Amino acid sequence: MTNIITTRDFKSNAKEALANKTLQKALTHVEAGFIGKRRLAMEALPEFDQLRDNARDIKNHTLANLDAYLEEYEEKVVASGGKVHWAADGEEACNQILDICRNVGARTVTKGKSMIAEEIGINDFLEKNDIEPVETDLGEYIIQLRGETPSHIIAPAVHVLKEQVEEDFRRVHDHLPVSRNLEEPESLLDEARKVLRAKFLNADVGITGANFLIAETGTSVIVTNEGNGDLTQIVPKVHIVLASIEKVTPTLDDVSQILRVLARSATGQEISVYTTFSTGPKRQGDVDGPEEYHVIILDNGRSNMIGSEFQDMLRCIRCGSCMNHCPVYHAVGGHAYGWVYPGPMGAVLTPSLMGVKDGGQLPNASTFCGRCEAVCPMRIPLPKMMRHWREREFEKHLNPASQRWGLNFWAFFAKRPRLYHLATSLGIPLLSLFGRRKGYFKYLPLASGWTKYRDLPAPETRTFQQQWAQREALKQGGAK
Repeated sequence: MTNIITTRDFKSNAKEALANKTLQKALTHVEAGFIGKRRLAMEALPEFDQLRDNARDIKNHTLANLDAYLEEYEEKVVASGGKVHWAADGEEACNQILDICRNVGARTVTKGKSMIAEEIGINDFLEKNDIEPVETDLGEYIIQLRGETPSHIIAPAVHVLKEQVEEDFRRVHDHLPVSRNLEEPESLLDEARKVLRAKFLNADVGITGANFLIAETGTSVIVTNEGNGDLTQIVPKVHIVLASIEKVTPTLDDVSQILRVLARSATGQEISVYTTFSTGPKRQGDVDGPEEYHVIILDNGRSNMIGSEFQDMLRCIRCGSCMNHCPVYHAVGGHAYGWVYPGPMGAVLTPSLMGVKDGGQLPNASTFCGRCEAVCPMRIPLPKMMRHWREREFEKHLNPASQRWGLNFWAFFAKRPRLYHLATSLGIPLLSLFGRRKGYFKYLPLASGWTKYRDLPAPETRTFQQQWAQREALKQGGAK
């Protein structure tokens, strides 16, 4: 088992990730496994862009009327025999889950994949209170065995190689024959299925997340490819849905439209293998289902985003497309971001939920190439919001002093055109002279943090303005 990054210092995390050869090998699967499939799925659906517009508009309408739809959702859940719990923060949500578990004497809890559960740290909390949480999503199960956190929101173990999974299975599943063959992915999957089957049958409580909460029916929706979510919410006698406030959606028709862009953006599928709708506890005559149905709706700082320049982030449907296409994520993986949410969406959401002091480094982890916004199914303007966070970080003097001095130094010249032109007309020839030998700079004073890892071409002997002026003079001379 490898140690994972635990610090929230992105810069040091990134250096460690870049030096990790195993991680670098694993990260090649991100581009191969997601980008091409999404492109093919999008090209096969001519109305894909129109659906993106519709999905954006549905979410904007919902956020503008969020209080009304949340109240409607609660009414419908109660009418179906369920119960809604409101949690202001992660601590309150954890205690609510603990109370439900203790009321039924729960010793084991099975869990479907849930980023909200990761956000509030429910696994550690339950373990400290003598309740065993068991992750049932294969990727989540793998990282639970490794003592790690997800590195991707839909493929939590994308950073782990097959050989590492085999090693972990042999270490933990020591009750199975040592001579068993675990060389093929199918054999690993089969072993996980057999081990988890007993956990499903013995669990007292099942916890799932929710991709959507439907206001008109009081229904929770989960989207999976393994079926573990169904077993998690049907077999135990208590089902707990854990969701954040922005997951509410007005109608079933609205959810149906958003589902058409979700799977295509996430995994390149037309629709996920399992899209499960749950409404209330087991009814008379039902052959299966939970006896109790609880929904915990978490705020945890999201209401502060309403009406701010970061409200658009609440449209996110957690497809992972932004990180799948992000060159920074491709280089360092998810753990470098230091918390639950990696990639461009994490660069906006983390400082929104944790504050710019703890999350302010992440908006700087971007090339601003714009690919994240271009592929987002909800048309979230991620680069714009990252710029807003950079501005706040600068205003609070949280970025390095050298960076602020450098920007102020550049601004001094930029505000004085004559001085700027004089400085560049003297500096460009000098840079051209010193860089002439190799044609580029590897170590440049005051810029080595950039040039150490990137080739900076040596400039021409004249500035752009000088070359332009010469070109115009030649054109005018030729006209005469």
